Amino acid sequence: MFPRKPDQHKVGNPLIPDGLGIVYVLFTTVYLFFLYFTGIVSPSNNVSAPLTLAVCILFGGFMGLLDDWIDLKWRYKAFMPLIAALPLIYFAIENGLRTSIILPIIGVIQFNELYYFLIIPLIIMIVTNTINQLGGLNGLETICPAIILIGLMVLSPSFILMLGPILVWLILAFFNFKGKIFVGNTGSFAVGMTLASFAIITDLKSSLIVSIIPYVFNSALILLSIFIVQKRPRVIFNGKKLHSEHRRSLVTLVTYHRYLTEKQVVMIISLIIGIFTIFSVLYLYPLIVF
Repeated sequence: MFPRKPDQHKVGNPLIPDGLGIVYVLFTTVYLFFLYFTGIVSPSNNVSAPLTLAVCILFGGFMGLLDDWIDLKWRYKAFMPLIAALPLIYFAIENGLRTSIILPIIGVIQFNELYYFLIIPLIIMIVTNTINQLGGLNGLETICPAIILIGLMVLSPSFILMLGPILVWLILAFFNFKGKIFVGNTGSFAVGMTLASFAIITDLKSSLIVSIIPYVFNSALILLSIFIVQKRPRVIFNGKKLHSEHRRSLVTLVTYHRYLTEKQVVMIISLIIGIFTIFSVLYLYPLIVF
């Protein structure tokens, strides 16, 4: 049913079902429609959070499908998510969401009207693309976003929006970590869009920004390598463990002159993401409550 792709980090390169992220997109859309039509989550100022979130995730999944089918160039992948910013801008304006962002050390930054028309599109574009760039290992592109999403849910009183979808994503993450499935670009773009959209709708963009710092660092390393030395990051698989001879991404930084199993690399990076997410929760929770 699903196309199969070789697992580059397994002996013999076994073919694994790819594109299972579509399961997440379909289930999430049905779940959010259910919340809307049953009235479990009521519209605010005649704008529905479940429908807004569903539209954004559907577009993220569609963008991922395009990338899986025709291998979109980075200039298209960089700017296409901006289309999904339109319903979020409308939601934020109609509900009068805060136009400020709280950052550690820096404090409160007030953007006023620029928040709607500049910051929201930037959040969508940066988060979606950086989430998509950290992958390539079984479990890496599923476990790390799940950690951040759980962190956002802990802070949000609207956690019911993501209660069903996170359960489905965790099931996919389990099988992905076991090397049984790939979620593909469909899954990574959809979950990236989920994180950005959910954070904006629930007014938790400050927590999201802190949580994705490792993702931004990874993307910065990759882009600098491409533009300066014109080389992409690559890990070497010797049949048992991974290692790298350069530091052009977060994965190659962790494996630089170190021989680690695929699962060890995924757990180390997941731990890094977890530390930043926990910090974002501990730092922002008192500000939200008090």
